[in-house]
Amino acid sequence: MSPQWIVVIVLIVAVYFIFIKKRPAVRQHKKDSTQMKSKEEVQSNDMIECAECGIYCEIDDTILSNNKYYCSQECLKKS
Repeated sequence: MSPQWIVVIVLIVAVYFIFIKKRPAVRQHKKDSTQMKSKEEVQSNDMIECAECGIYCEIDDTILSNNKYYCSQECLKKS
């Protein structure tokens, strides 16, 4: 094989690994979003997931009960 073909093959492999092949997602250990955050971590415009139905609401609009956030009284009653 000529050196030109080796360079072409190396370039094709490099393009494949850089642009085409998806890298595995790095999983970070994070807290369950339904559990209460510390006061330093909470801001008024943070979005939090409802423990019952799973929709996201601003933290100011949620109801906190038993260290879980709920989007409405209906979801709170369901749990």
